[in-house]
Amino acid sequence: MKRKVGWKFAVIIGSLLLFIYFMVPPSRKIKLGLDLKGGMHLVLQVVTDDAVKMERDQEILHLKSLLEDEGIKVGRVYGKGIKTIVVEGIPGDRERDFDALVASNFSLNWDYSGIVEGKAELTMKKKYEAMLRENSVEEALETIRRRVDEFGISEPVIQRQGLHGDKIVVELPGVDDPKRVRALLKNTALLELKLVKDGPFPTREEALKKYGGSLPSDLQVLPSKGQGYFIVERLAAVTGRDLKTARSCADRYNMPAVCFTLNAEGARKFEKVTSENIGRRLAIVLDNVIQSAPVINARISYEGIIEGQFTQETAHDLALVLRTGSLPAGIKIVEERTIGPSLGADSIRKGLKASILALILVMGFMIFYYRLAGVNATLALILNMIIIFGSLALFHAALTLPGIAGIVLTIGMSVDANVLIFERIREELDGGKTPLAAIDAGFSRAFVTILDANITTVIAAIFLFSFGTGPIKGFAVTLILGIIASIYTAVFVSKAIFELLYFGKRKVEKISI
Repeated sequence: MKRKVGWKFAVIIGSLLLFIYFMVPPSRKIKLGLDLKGGMHLVLQVVTDDAVKMERDQEILHLKSLLEDEGIKVGRVYGKGIKTIVVEGIPGDRERDFDALVASNFSLNWDYSGIVEGKAELTMKKKYEAMLRENSVEEALETIRRRVDEFGISEPVIQRQGLHGDKIVVELPGVDDPKRVRALLKNTALLELKLVKDGPFPTREEALKKYGGSLPSDLQVLPSKGQGYFIVERLAAVTGRDLKTARSCADRYNMPAVCFTLNAEGARKFEKVTSENIGRRLAIVLDNVIQSAPVINARISYEGIIEGQFTQETAHDLALVLRTGSLPAGIKIVEERTIGPSLGADSIRKGLKASILALILVMGFMIFYYRLAGVNATLALILNMIIIFGSLALFHAALTLPGIAGIVLTIGMSVDANVLIFERIREELDGGKTPLAAIDAGFSRAFVTILDANITTVIAAIFLFSFGTGPIKGFAVTLILGIIASIYTAVFVSKAIFELLYFGKRKVEKISI
């Protein structure tokens, strides 16, 4: 019984050379995960309430502008909670005009209560609120990615935890200044230009005392660097969304500062607020802290400077986060791990030792128990390892400590397929079939069992990859690659070796299994 196996071995040798090419040299081709290389692991939570509140504040400004354009004079427009706009003092003779204005500009995303005794409320629709929260996480993800890229960290992992969660996982291999990186990622960099109502005051209590202990809803008290406290308008005239670019520079005293320029819309708003408020102070607010509060001496359109007690490094970092965009919401660090490179090196040594020991023991058992067929399984296992490491290099997947555990597990699973096939061949031989017929029957009848068992494991690994993070993903990747490789080596490669050994002979009375 002759079979042409030349094309099969051409495929096997071709795949072997291809994956060796992808893999060599492993030190340059295979990335190491955080637990093996050392660095920082952070889980950040996006405070999506901030994004909803910010959108509400922007819509308050929009509504005020529309009321001014229409000549509708109202008492107050302010926010309640994080998603409600309250309008008081609506003139009775302009109620229809107010209704029409709301219907034409806000009906899509806001529920309108109607006017009751000159007062009306607009509440953000749930669908719109959910969209804002979702977008804030996506924007935060992209902003953090831009910051990390500009900072120059190589091979970072930045991904969302879960499909629709509010957490972001950040893994930064090789980081040697965790404190600086933490500040860089957590810094919201929310730039706001707000008109100063009063101040400075030595304490917050003194500021509130002037207003009887409670401020109107359209004002707030903010701390200032080195100047006490100011009472400022709650709504910002210009925000970081209007920023075009930022860079580190020097102020008039040749001290480090940050210069910024605004886009066309921001310049228009900046020009309007400065031309209408000459002689007043304008607070430059960064993350609810006033950096400076200069007096407006003339109309300004498109540029400004942030002064403060900066060093060259902090000015550079602030310009970086402003340039890459402010975060759409606040960030909280809910988990942090720092792994030293020496611990990673130790993990690599132990992981390799465990893998090599497992490989030797499994190979020894297979050769001892299945004789020449065991050598067949050993060759398939070696090819399996080459495919796994070549695939890791090809797909730029990071090898993690759990990933090494996945490889060790794959070693056992790959020979498990061979065990199923070999035991089936033995059963066929015991049933009286000839060796060649037993080999054919063993492979064909064991195939369905092997496929079923491995598909269920792959499905579980896919879920681990989809919903897991960092090390869990590393385990899932090596497990999936190992299972796919084991099906190929156990079914295709092992059978090709059997065909080379036995199917070219005229008569086979016995096989070594």
